[in-house]
Amino acid sequence: MINEYLNIYNNLVKLTRNKLLFNKISDKDTFSQRLLIFFFHFAFFLKIFKKNTNKKELQKIYDFVFRQIELSIREIGYGDVTINKKMKEYVNIFHTIIGKIENWEKTKNNEKLEIFSDYLDVCSESEFFVNYFEKYRLFLINNTLNYFTKDVIKHIF
Repeated sequence: MINEYLNIYNNLVKLTRNKLLFNKISDKDTFSQRLLIFFFHFAFFLKIFKKNTNKKELQKIYDFVFRQIELSIREIGYGDVTINKKMKEYVNIFHTIIGKIENWEKTKNNEKLEIFSDYLDVCSESEFFVNYFEKYRLFLINNTLNYFTKDVIKHIF
């Protein structure tokens, strides 16, 4: 089971490393920007798969992913107090993102643009992110959770 979760996590990380995404961000490739893009990928992932996946299973995936994020922060060299503070901030940001994309299909395009502008330094390039994440959402809809547990896959969308 842990390998399956690791594959899901690694697939999300691979999506986050897409250089096209960072070409559209003014702040380029920082840990914070990368983590925010990761959160968008993970939020859409959970949104799509919550419909057809056991809640306990999704909770295990959620817990595993946030444990991996915590380990990554530890590798950067932060101490325990800072890590706890950062993790609380990150969890709050993530849940805010989930709330903003919950009704994505009904959200007007200009509101979608604002969602990305609020989190990423992408003012003039927000349309790119709206289109990218719409394609990603459709990619998720057209695949099963099991598809992401097998291995790190090539994401074509």
